[in-house]
Amino acid sequence: MSTPALSAAELALPCHHYAAGRCRSCTWLETPYAAQLRTKQEHAEGVLLQWREIDWLPPQVSPAGGFRNKAKLVVTGTSEQPVLGIWNPVTGGVDLRDCPLHDAGITAALPTLAELVARARLTPYDIEARRGELKHLLVTISPDGELMVRFVLRSTEAVPRLRKHLAWLTEQLPQVRVVSVNLQPEPKAVIEGPEEDVLTDQATLPMRLGAVTLHLRPQSFFQTNTAVAQALYARARSWVDELAPSSLWDLYCGVGGFALHLAGEGREAVGVEISAEAVRSAAHSAAEAGVTAEFIAADATAHVLAQDPAAAPDLVVVNPPRRGIGTDLAGWLERARTPYVVYSSCNVDTLRRDLETMPSLAPVRAQVLDMFPHTAHTEVLTLLVRRT
Repeated sequence: MSTPALSAAELALPCHHYAAGRCRSCTWLETPYAAQLRTKQEHAEGVLLQWREIDWLPPQVSPAGGFRNKAKLVVTGTSEQPVLGIWNPVTGGVDLRDCPLHDAGITAALPTLAELVARARLTPYDIEARRGELKHLLVTISPDGELMVRFVLRSTEAVPRLRKHLAWLTEQLPQVRVVSVNLQPEPKAVIEGPEEDVLTDQATLPMRLGAVTLHLRPQSFFQTNTAVAQALYARARSWVDELAPSSLWDLYCGVGGFALHLAGEGREAVGVEISAEAVRSAAHSAAEAGVTAEFIAADATAHVLAQDPAAAPDLVVVNPPRRGIGTDLAGWLERARTPYVVYSSCNVDTLRRDLETMPSLAPVRAQVLDMFPHTAHTEVLTLLVRRT
């Protein structure tokens, strides 16, 4: 006997797209939010069970909906009637302009952006026929409601028409600060390419997080959940202020979120990030805030391995991708005698592997931060202290 489908109102976040089977990206949507959070906490504690000395803080909750500051939308349909959402290989394009995960400011802007597609005659890319120009629409919103809008195109053919209608767009949506074109000519499942052309005078989107403002350039990475990102930086700041290090490194620093929140008077901060675009953003933010911090565009592991372990700072922050920091960097930290490490992980399984490679660094505090509600993914912040 089949299980009856839930109505939109019965889901952890009401969503008629999920209830109708059009979108199942939120795989845990049928699980009440409190149960989601409990499961994530139990999973993280279970994976790290061998370190029984960890003091687990209560998990950081997220808003159930409206928390995503970035929309990544596949564009299908026609230029006259574009479909902004996801691509289903069976049913084709699914319009998700009213996705309940998105910040309300993004949702409110999407009809105007769809009209711009029509006005500029931006032909949506046909995945099967490999024809058309507009592949994706990427929209990011700041805490102040300003927008960065990026059009992922197959070529530069439509750029003049897009430029022609920029004045109309900014008249309709004065909150638009940055508009850019990303070129992705390859017929493969990659959202964006390496080449970016900023069409507006302004090139960065200020993300004001309390006392710290981060500047995002079009290809810069930033956490998609602004409220939980603020909580993440605040928690790290509270731990680091207790330790009062005089020097710190922020590895995989992105746009400098940790470094800029942790830097302070008498504290040397250095951030390392492979994306030159992100490093430019971090340096811009530091200069604007008057914060003393150096940012280096380099592969974090290669950069650190070239350093003398004896010159290691008092504290190292690592915020790696899902693969973790790996045995080479973990081995260097094990040898370096750095007394403290703050590890922000989006994959608790690779966190465990990395901790096993650094037996001298004991995890003493940890917190689950629900960066990605309604999915199995989560963020775990951990403080490591060197055993004496």
